[in-house]
Amino acid sequence: MHVSTRFSDSIHILAFIEIYKDIKLSSEVISSSVETSAVVIRRLMGILREAGLIDTKQGTAEPKLAKNPADITLLDVYLATEGNRPLFELDKKTNPDCIVGGNIQDVLGNYYEDAKIAAQRKLNEVTLQDVIETILVKQKYKDNIT
Repeated sequence: MHVSTRFSDSIHILAFIEIYKDIKLSSEVISSSVETSAVVIRRLMGILREAGLIDTKQGTAEPKLAKNPADITLLDVYLATEGNRPLFELDKKTNPDCIVGGNIQDVLGNYYEDAKIAAQRKLNEVTLQDVIETILVKQKYKDNIT
């Protein structure tokens, strides 16, 4: 099973744009930090632009956040990049004549829904500004150790 990194890569892009806002930020420059192709970065930036999270001008290396980082939640980014994709997937092919197979979908479905709501609430509490500040604090510690 392949797990998508669009969500984390999009948060990475947004934090990078804000932290390095005073330099030219081509998709190639950003891709060197994310360690993916510039094509993937451009595709994700297009999604972020459509969601109203960044502003870009075609042909320039000057992406900017469309909102203050404190006004962008991780849930905003998640919804932009993953949409309504389920966090968990139930196996729909279980034996209805088995005690477990006949009940597992309803039981897990309830637990999965509870977990999804809890995750969405947490993502809605954390802003891009929180992520950026934590990145900068962690880097300060790294700088002082070396």
